[in-house]
Amino acid sequence: MAQLSDRLNRLAPSATLAMSQKSSEMKAQGIDVINMSVGEPDFNTPDHIKEAAKKAIDNNFSRYSPVSGYADLREAIVAKLKKENGLDYTVNEITVSNGAKQSVCNTVLALVNDGEEVIIPAPYWVSYPQMVKLAGGIPVIVEAGFEQNFKMTPAQLEAAITPKTKMLILCSPSNPTGSVYTKEELEGLAAVIKQHDNLYVIADEIYEHINYTGNHASIAQIEGMKERTIIVNGVSKAYAMTGWRIGYIAAPEWIAKGCNKLQGQYTSGPCSISQKAAVEAYVASQNCVEEMRQAFERRRDLIVKLAKEIPGLEVNVPQGAFYLFPKCSSFFGKTDGTHTVNNSTDFAMYLLDVAHVATVGGDAFGDPYCFRMSYATSDDNIREALRRIKEALSRLK
Repeated sequence: MAQLSDRLNRLAPSATLAMSQKSSEMKAQGIDVINMSVGEPDFNTPDHIKEAAKKAIDNNFSRYSPVSGYADLREAIVAKLKKENGLDYTVNEITVSNGAKQSVCNTVLALVNDGEEVIIPAPYWVSYPQMVKLAGGIPVIVEAGFEQNFKMTPAQLEAAITPKTKMLILCSPSNPTGSVYTKEELEGLAAVIKQHDNLYVIADEIYEHINYTGNHASIAQIEGMKERTIIVNGVSKAYAMTGWRIGYIAAPEWIAKGCNKLQGQYTSGPCSISQKAAVEAYVASQNCVEEMRQAFERRRDLIVKLAKEIPGLEVNVPQGAFYLFPKCSSFFGKTDGTHTVNNSTDFAMYLLDVAHVATVGGDAFGDPYCFRMSYATSDDNIREALRRIKEALSRLK
């Protein structure tokens, strides 16, 4: 009998992509589904970035690029990190990959040995634990729930560290919660990390520019942390370039070299045209980034207001990204006579079947009490989706 590898059988499929697929199938049947399941800006890539890509095609940038990415893109990333984050990197400390997702996975595969532990605060992005499993590592989940605004404390971090701990994965602003760690909170975590040798941090900062706090803090900015930190970022969220697949790491050179070695064997350098578009994204005016950020902040305010008007939901105010992660556990055990909601996955399926709104249950993100809604959609869609959700939930007794 044909058998997939044990490595593959250790992995779970992506719940966010599965929910998006199901909503697409319902739409194909003519059902009016509002999709709030996928983490993708609804804006188009800005025109000046598209023009740079067209120019790159005309200029025949159609051959293999260096494994670590074109030098001009890595230089643009170095300049961005200096200007926006006050961090000094060299081009040899930058590796460009096929999206930030590959950047995270490269780093995990490059650093984690079989049986080593990786601390992941929950709620977490669905792929982190799966990547750790792929590397033969052990995900150590630390529950940081609704009551603590979905942020891990230094005491929780210290309690989770063992002699086998190799890495912490930190996402700020966070997918799925929108929580943002302050500089002071990061300093608290850094103080714990610095007491342990050979403990590294992946700082997933892909939502850096979708931030409503006024400033972004990176753990790499804290004294003694840059040599232990692998910053992961890219163009997908800030510039509405999800499909272009450009992410990067900024890390100590030995780690960047390790990721280059790995990438050289299984994908090589990312798309040449996308890289030229990404150069333009970084070196040109950043007005488009701020315009989109303002739109997301307005939508954040709208969805928080409407969600707070739904009896039974507990709602916090996310400080970044474009997700709301309300607590829905008050509905567990309730039924409308046809559907019974026993957990957050049931809850999300109920909203899809009855309200025709696609969301994602918190189980997929390591939090069984909440569910995720993406508000990267129009104001009208947000209003209609929340109206439908409110009506559907009123039927549960």
